[in-house]
Amino acid sequence: MFLQWGMFGLWAPLAGAFILAATKEGGLGFTQFQLGWIMGISGSIGALAAPFVAGQIADRYFSTERLMAALLVLGGVLWWIMSEQTAYGAWLVLSVAASLALAPTMALSNSLAFAQMSNPTKQFPVVRVWGTIGWIVAGWVFSWVWLQHDLHLHPEWMPPFLVGTKYPDATTRMVDSLKGGAMIAFVYAAYCLTLPNTPPTRGAAEKLAFRKAFRLFRRRSFLVLMVAALLIGCIHNIFFMQTPPLLKQLGLGEHNLGPAMSVGQITEIVMVVFLGWMLKRLGMRTVLTIGAVAYVLRFLFLGSTWLPLWAIIASLGFHGICFACYYAAAFIYVDRLADKDIRHTAQTLFGILIGIGPVIGGWLNGFLAGLCTPAGGKLNYMIFWYTIAAIGVVATVVLAVLFRDEAEKHEPTAGS
Repeated sequence: MFLQWGMFGLWAPLAGAFILAATKEGGLGFTQFQLGWIMGISGSIGALAAPFVAGQIADRYFSTERLMAALLVLGGVLWWIMSEQTAYGAWLVLSVAASLALAPTMALSNSLAFAQMSNPTKQFPVVRVWGTIGWIVAGWVFSWVWLQHDLHLHPEWMPPFLVGTKYPDATTRMVDSLKGGAMIAFVYAAYCLTLPNTPPTRGAAEKLAFRKAFRLFRRRSFLVLMVAALLIGCIHNIFFMQTPPLLKQLGLGEHNLGPAMSVGQITEIVMVVFLGWMLKRLGMRTVLTIGAVAYVLRFLFLGSTWLPLWAIIASLGFHGICFACYYAAAFIYVDRLADKDIRHTAQTLFGILIGIGPVIGGWLNGFLAGLCTPAGGKLNYMIFWYTIAAIGVVATVVLAVLFRDEAEKHEPTAGS
């Protein structure tokens, strides 16, 4: 988990700011629509392909850890090549290809962990928290080592607490986080070959795992969870697209963007550790609803641009609640609901709706940004984020009113 999320923690917090930054500043100078397509469609295609490719292969043909190793090497190579490109077409194609390789590893790392656990509800949060730690460590170290120099202890409240002098070409250096992520992917691939063997299910009654996994839609709770996932998927990636440019517009330096974005991961550590306790005491529906409410609150704070910078950065802490109470809890629920022989595919199936969301979100990002930007002016983030928050309200209502936990009544089987 540390390596799985560390490789993404290097690039994701900086991507939006680098892609939108003007070429004279060292960025790519792409438009809002181009940003939406690069960060939206790539993630969507990867998530959509995962159940039919990686999920099917892991559930039916090859050991999970070996499949992950192959995908990580391929994805790392593609990231390295992408970091050397400057044309929009090259970035779009390579980002899609890299996502096809790396997106499945997110779900596969979860299902591999679940396969080794006797009590996933209790054990998974403790394991998953190391992914959050990996995200934080990767982002902080990159900021310390590559975007600034002459580090010294400084009594600032904002992480990473070590503050130095920003390199003049800090914006240009941001893209090197892709190469750093690629190097982590290569190390992770080698490590995967040392993990416990997690073989596919032999002799399963249903040879096409994804076809059986789609039957989960017959269950009301799964259907409601997927509808909410579609709505939340639309707005989840926009957070990473637009928050770094917003913070930069409000005066935060490039060398502090990554650490500031990690505030959410710090709260995530706390939330994930207590997730098992929350699920036991509050129940799945309440926990999922809390996660959806956190999305709404986070976007309302981001839209309140009259607040001081420190308050907006502090509000990024809602991200930890969003991820733990919605995403991590949903992963646990899907594992509990699915039969043993389709759990890899069921996890990636959950990513389908999350994957379709960014396609809509990529278009929505460009559309809203165009509506909220006067001719020759700056993006009006208040209207932008408040509109995004309204979508979160709809997702919250769907979960709170329609979701009912069916996993407690479900007894998984290997072939039914």
